[in-house]
Amino acid sequence: MAKALMSSTAAVRGSIELLDVNEPDHLAPLHERLAGRRLDLLFVNAGTTNNERTPIGKVATEDFVEVMITNALSPMRVIEALEDLVSPTGLIGAMSSGQGSITNNTTAGREVHRGSKAALNMFMRSFAARQAETQRGFALLAPAPGWIRTALGGPDAPFTVEESVPLLVDVLLSKLGTPGLAYLDRSGQTVPW
Repeated sequence: MAKALMSSTAAVRGSIELLDVNEPDHLAPLHERLAGRRLDLLFVNAGTTNNERTPIGKVATEDFVEVMITNALSPMRVIEALEDLVSPTGLIGAMSSGQGSITNNTTAGREVHRGSKAALNMFMRSFAARQAETQRGFALLAPAPGWIRTALGGPDAPFTVEESVPLLVDVLLSKLGTPGLAYLDRSGQTVPW
């Protein structure tokens, strides 16, 4: 299950829509429910991983496919299914990860997760390139929230969801009205691709 955050007036009110992003048949009904609304912000949060210690050559094909579909393909399906609802000067984002940075990958582990978030970053880049050919001036964001204490991050992560969400919201709102793609951390600093 992943979340898509839609906001009619991002700074004032918003709504959260839950859907299984890995079920493409759920997208048309969501679009229908939101028809007639103009969104200032569309944000997709989807993430899963496999056993973090399994080297890539030993990953089961099913695990690889599940992580790639959940973390890379499905968020883009949501974005492309709902982009027409977003204001031409609105923001579209998909939760990335610092582990998606090829430049910063200096340690082993979580190889499928890292690859899936790097793939998401590439897909967001391609989406941004396609948007450059249109009259829309979307702000596009692939935020890297840091190591968060969640089911994915585990109990040893230094940051809580409660600490992180306000910072991420601030980063999202700071990018509204700024066309182009950015890969930023929870403090608004650029993460190297």
